[in-house]
Amino acid sequence: MEFRDNKAIYLQIAEYVCEHILLGKWKADEKVPSVRELAVEMEVNPNTVMRTYELLQNKNIIKNKRGIGFFVDEAATEQVKSYRKQQFIADELPVVFRNIYLLNIGFDELENQYKTFVKENFNA
Repeated sequence: MEFRDNKAIYLQIAEYVCEHILLGKWKADEKVPSVRELAVEMEVNPNTVMRTYELLQNKNIIKNKRGIGFFVDEAATEQVKSYRKQQFIADELPVVFRNIYLLNIGFDELENQYKTFVKENFNA
């Protein structure tokens, strides 16, 4: 995984985990990779993954079954959507709005681009 400089690595790993849940790659009550497994896959220190898992556990996205490992929470999809929506609205949307304003992009053009993106990337 290529990490960006503008955001903490553990938060980027959290985005990775959340995306896997939203895409249905990791389902409710399914075991997620162990801290060590994910650390090796991401090429990071296990403490970084542990920090990610603690964050996601506090957000009720994953749960720890002592001695067995971490599992996707039953309500993870809704929790992820809520968590990611809050992040997007607070962090990314202001930048998007600023660019829309500065570049004088109309909502019709934006809507067409969005529909094209969804069609090309999600076959909807």
